[in-house]
Amino acid sequence: MPLPNERAPILEAKRRLKMARSAHAYVRGNTAKFYDWLAASPIARREPEGPAIWICGDCHLGNLGPIANGKGAVEIQIRDHDQAVIGNPAHDLIRLGLSLATAARGSDLPGVVTMRIMEEMVDGYAAAIADPTGADLSVESEVVRSIRREALGRRWRHLAKERLDAVAPRIPLGKKFWELSGEERDALRALFHDERVAAMILSLKGKPNDRDVRLVDAAYWMKGCSSLGLLRYAAIVALKTGKGNWSYALIDLKEATDPVAPALPHAVMPHDNAERVVAAARAMSPHLGKRMLPVRMLGRSLFIRELTPHDLKLEVDQFSHGEAMRAARHLAFVVGKAHARQMDDRARSGWLQALDADRSRGLDTPSWLWESVVSLAGSHEVGYLDHCRRYALAA
Repeated sequence: MPLPNERAPILEAKRRLKMARSAHAYVRGNTAKFYDWLAASPIARREPEGPAIWICGDCHLGNLGPIANGKGAVEIQIRDHDQAVIGNPAHDLIRLGLSLATAARGSDLPGVVTMRIMEEMVDGYAAAIADPTGADLSVESEVVRSIRREALGRRWRHLAKERLDAVAPRIPLGKKFWELSGEERDALRALFHDERVAAMILSLKGKPNDRDVRLVDAAYWMKGCSSLGLLRYAAIVALKTGKGNWSYALIDLKEATDPVAPALPHAVMPHDNAERVVAAARAMSPHLGKRMLPVRMLGRSLFIRELTPHDLKLEVDQFSHGEAMRAARHLAFVVGKAHARQMDDRARSGWLQALDADRSRGLDTPSWLWESVVSLAGSHEVGYLDHCRRYALAA
């Protein structure tokens, strides 16, 4: 197992490999390139300035999926808020549009379908902004509906088997999980003795008056793509039941760093990055935000969250023609609800007018959104091929 000072080159090599697997993986793992383009492009300067709200900042397909609230309810919400800032909601729309367009190209769908995907995306988003408490969905995506069904039927054994490759409450060391240093293990033990951390875990398990929380096992977690190279840990904690038995919780600890997504000038956000991530999650994805807590460990800012069996990532290998459009509408509706719940009636009305103001030549997609997605898709395809060339030469 690599020691802490040996991890960086291994993690960087893994990140390059994951991004070389497909253009869609490259888009997901290269948020910085997306915002570099926005900063330089004259097209992006035509985007409307929406209300100052929390935005995901990295709104691609893999960052949406079913999330449980700890009481059995499951909803499709935004799953990742590492890049979240108080910013322009138009950036989430462009990022989601690029992700959907790249997925469509990966499914060998024609360009006309991509145009229809953008139209459905705008319609679904606008429906949520107009009525954030409604359910839309005149056309519900089978991809999204099926993963929500799967999430509802999952239990601890499914989570343990998927994340840990074992049902027993131990973390198997290997490719995904690496041995901790003594300093890391001591820091984690101290963290789970913290009353705030114990209280959060106990409250999620419905045991607010019990204080017996024990760290069973922990490991460094090689996970994700954009997060590779940051501190990331998996921990199993045991909680004593009223009958004297033990139940278990799988805890994810992740380092929070400065976002690359641009915040609006004069936006007031927490200075601590973990506090920023948690504040954004509570604003946009209440099911997840209630299960998160900012902490300090080893001189770094991290946030912790309990992983439940119901939390799943939306993975799309292939879209059919009709399913691509239904998924675009459904997922944009989810993002629209995350935005709209932060707006009052006046802000929602003004934002809808701004979205409707730039439609021309009979197209239902605002020209700034369509042209941005087309230009971004081209620049990312060039970037992806260049990345693959550099990866092959290095290999």
